[in-house]
Amino acid sequence: MLSMKLNLIYRMHEILNLLQKPSHRYVVIGGSVYIFELAVIFVAQAMGAGPVMAVGLSFVLGTIVSFALQKLVTFGDRRLHRQIVIPQFVATCLLVIFNFGFTLLVTKLMTNVWPAVYSRTLALAITTLWNFYLYKTHIFKKSPPLI
Repeated sequence: MLSMKLNLIYRMHEILNLLQKPSHRYVVIGGSVYIFELAVIFVAQAMGAGPVMAVGLSFVLGTIVSFALQKLVTFGDRRLHRQIVIPQFVATCLLVIFNFGFTLLVTKLMTNVWPAVYSRTLALAITTLWNFYLYKTHIFKKSPPLI
């Protein structure tokens, strides 16, 4: 029994060490937001929303939740003044729109090569990488102190 408890403590310590890296937090938060979006779809449909409305609602809410968690948790950007947050949110929304177009382009180009789920997965992998880079280096980059 004691060895089980020690093993659990050791595993929790390993997980906490992994979460020290922004890239790991980015992936965990992304996966969590995906699960959140699925929950929104199920709840919205249970409340009578059609599939398009449910997915649209989950997309909007997921974008907002993801923005907040990536900003605050992944990149530790605690600046909350509207002059900072609004441009960051606009940049994030523009990135989401660009990613959507890129995903459709990949899907169109690969239509005769493989199933759409493969195209979506490839596009998701690519956009995940460049989103992380852009969030880290531009969108949530903290300005150096003036003094």
